[in-house]
Amino acid sequence: MRSALRYTNTGALADNVLFYGDNLDVLRRHVKDATVDLVYLDPPFKSDQNYNVLFAEQSGDRASAQIQAFEDTWHWDEIAAQQYRDVVVAGGKVSEVLQAFQLVLGNSDMLAYLTMMAPRLVELRRVLKSTGSLYLHCDPTASHYLRMLLDAVFGPECFLSEIVWKRTSAHSSAKRYGPIHDVLLFYAKSEDFVWNEQFVPYDKSYLDEFYTHLDADGRRWNRADLTGAGIRHGETGKPWKGIDVTEKGRHWAFPPAVLDIMDKEGKVHWPKKEGGMPRFKQYADQMPGVPLQDVWTDISPLHNLAAERLGYPTQKPEALLDRIIQASSAPGDVVLDPFCGCGTTIASAQRLARRWVGIDVTHLAINLIRTRLLDSYGRDLKFELVGEPTTLDDARQLAEEDKFQFQAWALGLVGARPEQVKKGADKGIDGRLFFHDGTTSGKTHQLIISVKGGKLKADDVRALEGVRSRENAEIGVLVSFDEPTKKMRTDAASLGFYESKWGSYPRIQLLTVEELLEGKLVAYPHVTGGNKTFRMAPKAKRVREEPQLGISDD
Repeated sequence: MRSALRYTNTGALADNVLFYGDNLDVLRRHVKDATVDLVYLDPPFKSDQNYNVLFAEQSGDRASAQIQAFEDTWHWDEIAAQQYRDVVVAGGKVSEVLQAFQLVLGNSDMLAYLTMMAPRLVELRRVLKSTGSLYLHCDPTASHYLRMLLDAVFGPECFLSEIVWKRTSAHSSAKRYGPIHDVLLFYAKSEDFVWNEQFVPYDKSYLDEFYTHLDADGRRWNRADLTGAGIRHGETGKPWKGIDVTEKGRHWAFPPAVLDIMDKEGKVHWPKKEGGMPRFKQYADQMPGVPLQDVWTDISPLHNLAAERLGYPTQKPEALLDRIIQASSAPGDVVLDPFCGCGTTIASAQRLARRWVGIDVTHLAINLIRTRLLDSYGRDLKFELVGEPTTLDDARQLAEEDKFQFQAWALGLVGARPEQVKKGADKGIDGRLFFHDGTTSGKTHQLIISVKGGKLKADDVRALEGVRSRENAEIGVLVSFDEPTKKMRTDAASLGFYESKWGSYPRIQLLTVEELLEGKLVAYPHVTGGNKTFRMAPKAKRVREEPQLGISDD
């Protein structure tokens, strides 16, 4: 496994990189100081908890404070208590703020959350360039605490905005106003931060009030000044069309030669009243719009039928990340998301020609992101994947440590996602892929995958065929460490082929982990942009608690 990011001679990131591992460990060991232009983070937090439960004292006997990709919760336990002591002992403003939190919150889940966030925010500030900025996405449950923590990390003077995003239209809630917004806390590392002003279209009421004039072609315009305050002695101070603007203590907004061109093009309005000052015809369709404010109501959340929806509960719309990335970075800049989940930040950064670094602690998330990228851009897209098994021994170790993470990793190698993400009977299916066969019917087909981390059994092929038939799947795939026996291969071959316009594909395919590591793929009809694995996949509910794993230096 690679031990660090690669940088060019100028200090720029050489590769787009996706890390599996604990983001605190990754940041400390792999990301250099002042090499990132923009950070967006949406740290998981169980925001729908009852406040009394959220702040309840915990016994501290849990094994570790886990990040769960779908349950979104942090717990106070021995690990959280140790990290709290470490941060406090380090001293400084962050230590002081955490101690104040402890007095108010006690040893609660909220304190665990803030304790875990503190060192991560310190590291994120370290990796930002002086021109960089950070957006922390959260909800009102914790936003006020996080703002105080960010003030301690960045300094209050580096706070720029508290953005309110209306994430849903309505939400019924007993005995309080419906919670329909999230908060984005926007901080810069210095006063030299990158800022590209964003605009939103004028609404109808604004146009009706201010752009009250219409040309013959229906274009709306507003009367604007052609002069500015103060006398000028150059071209803009000379008379034009018999009007001596200097006598009025003003000057023209444009030199007379330019005014002549504008008048010829019909961009100057002459009032009917004799002696009235000419005005500039300011067309609505030539204006950039209204400068973006700190309340965002124009970006809708993902609805159930949205094309980009992946079935990931906390998924944010790409339009939200597009706005942030365009406002606070330039093409070629580096965008980092330390809790990248299903990869919306990465997808937006890639499309907007930014470099990117993504980090997540579950193989399920890495699987989602990798397949999302490959489905969108094909296998020619180059990016580094760090922290996942790269050898057969690595894979065996993962299978021994965690069966479910191993399954998610193996499925990721073939572009599938897990059939289910919680413990329980899998009914012979660990993952699925969905595809079209190129016919005009547009029918969606599927293949099912079974991953065996242990020994193969003689009847595994027949069992898989039974599941394939039961599920009306076109293809079944068996992934294993063991090399299938000659009889198993004969049994698989006897089950025939699935025929499509692009060729014939074995109904039952046997792949070893070693073959997958060497780059072998499942054989099925597939073209970039035509795969429907994500849209058709069942919505995941939760994952089991996973340890935060570090990345080996080997």
